[in-house]
Amino acid sequence: MEYSPILHSLHVVPSSHVKNKLFVFCIMLSLWVYMIYCCAGYCSTMPNLTFSSVNKHDAAENDGEVDNPESSLGASRDLLNNENDLDSRGDEWDEIRGEARALDDNVMSGFLNESESKKLPQAIIIGVKKGGTRALLEFLRLHPDIRAVGAEPHFFDRNYDKGLEWYRELMPKTLDGQMTMEKTPSYYVTKEVPARIYTMSRDTKLIVVVRNPVTRAISDYTQTRSKKPDIPSFESLTFKNMTAGLIDTTWSAVQIGMYAKHLERWLQYFPMEQLLFVSGERLISDPAGEMARVQDFLGLRRVVTDKHFHFNPAKGFPCLKRPEGNSKPHCLGKTKGRTHPNIDPEVVQKLREFYKPFNSKFYQMTGHDFGWD
Repeated sequence: MEYSPILHSLHVVPSSHVKNKLFVFCIMLSLWVYMIYCCAGYCSTMPNLTFSSVNKHDAAENDGEVDNPESSLGASRDLLNNENDLDSRGDEWDEIRGEARALDDNVMSGFLNESESKKLPQAIIIGVKKGGTRALLEFLRLHPDIRAVGAEPHFFDRNYDKGLEWYRELMPKTLDGQMTMEKTPSYYVTKEVPARIYTMSRDTKLIVVVRNPVTRAISDYTQTRSKKPDIPSFESLTFKNMTAGLIDTTWSAVQIGMYAKHLERWLQYFPMEQLLFVSGERLISDPAGEMARVQDFLGLRRVVTDKHFHFNPAKGFPCLKRPEGNSKPHCLGKTKGRTHPNIDPEVVQKLREFYKPFNSKFYQMTGHDFGWD
């Protein structure tokens, strides 16, 4: 049979064309798989707004978890044992999760960066409940060098038996140079926590948001009453014996505010230089000033400034805004800024007298007068 160049070319060209198509298809498929993988890693660094995921992380703020019965302060009466407190789980700011990340100019640079990894936290907001920990966390999450868990892990007080690797998996992915953080306000008053954090890392930076203990106790009670309207009055819970004026220190709302007692336990493991005490009052009246202190303490550049805050007179606390543009400020959820019940002035005065020696000692220990007396 005579050799035909035409027939030969008809045979070869289609085969080469198919191979080229397959090669292009494989490249495209690989790119899509890589993009999906990177997207999954990036999304893990973003705050989760779903209630189901919050439940999964058991992040309700502890409504009275304090020292165990062996503590010198006695056993705590917790009115909300095992209560699901959505309020404390997040008090999610309307749309602020997505908007805050828009302030981070560097976030897209890490989108395809394979150096992202989950790390144990280098800094923890350890307390106190109803002091302003949620506000502080949200302010910090505006910083491009911070990645923080939105829900409260409660690892060192409730889930310690699950191990550090379980804890690490809860953390968001970070790039080199970024700081991992979490906040669980019950840590400050839980006896076992200082030693456990020290075992994880003796270099952990610890932040405590404190507030006038009388106001804090009333706020604590107000939150509890919003869940259980039929609870006893604040006055009856405050006293063991109202006639004698004997304060009941086993009630968690009272016990948490004995800040000096709890601080003694932390100082057995960490030097004062590793603890920063943030004023809950100043976090409202001068959020930029307090944030400057926090950023300095964490060794971060001062990115979050007065340009990010807008005071809302109706709510009584600052809201967040973009430094540029005319976008509407975003505020804490409706559960923040509850109206406190009217408390008998004599009861308030008794509490002030009760806390005065604790406050004085706390001022001395921290070297800072918070002006509560």
